[in-house]
Amino acid sequence: CPCRIHVMAGRVPLGTDRAAVAGEMETTFIENLRYTADLLSQEDMMGLLEPINNRITDPRYYLNTPHQAAAILEKVGRPNLKLQLDLFHCQIMDGNLSRNLETYFPLIGHIQIAQVPGRHEPDSPGELNFPYIFELLESLGYTGYVGCEYAPKGDTLEGLGWLRSYWESRGLQHGGTSKAAK
Repeated sequence: CPCRIHVMAGRVPLGTDRAAVAGEMETTFIENLRYTADLLSQEDMMGLLEPINNRITDPRYYLNTPHQAAAILEKVGRPNLKLQLDLFHCQIMDGNLSRNLETYFPLIGHIQIAQVPGRHEPDSPGELNFPYIFELLESLGYTGYVGCEYAPKGDTLEGLGWLRSYWESRGLQHGGTSKAAK
């Protein structure tokens, strides 16, 4: 699969009403995305659009929901632009993760995860049931990477303990290989 790069949407200018500039910002973003997609295609690269919540993380970020990203991707119409769905942001803005994953699955080029609300490891206390989400992604046929974009509560190795526990619960060894295959 091609290399992937996150293409940022930018922020609503300070002191500006979001609704007042939404049309102009969308038009500019679409033009910029077409230009970018054409450049990326020359290098066999994929651009990724990530909706970032504007409730907590960045109140001025322009692209906030998977619905908005999907509409923009449709208007841009370039096959090498996809959705980078960060489940942390998606949960904060819309919830309904199962339905959103099913609905936007054809557009997804990358998944990112963090527990809500603390933005820590998937096994930390919070709203999201990651074993269920991982099984749903498998059932949908997702074969891409799952990026971990969270603030570890401890050091890096300790912060990846959830993954070891998840593999073991599935009868897998480290690295996701089946014990039966060894």
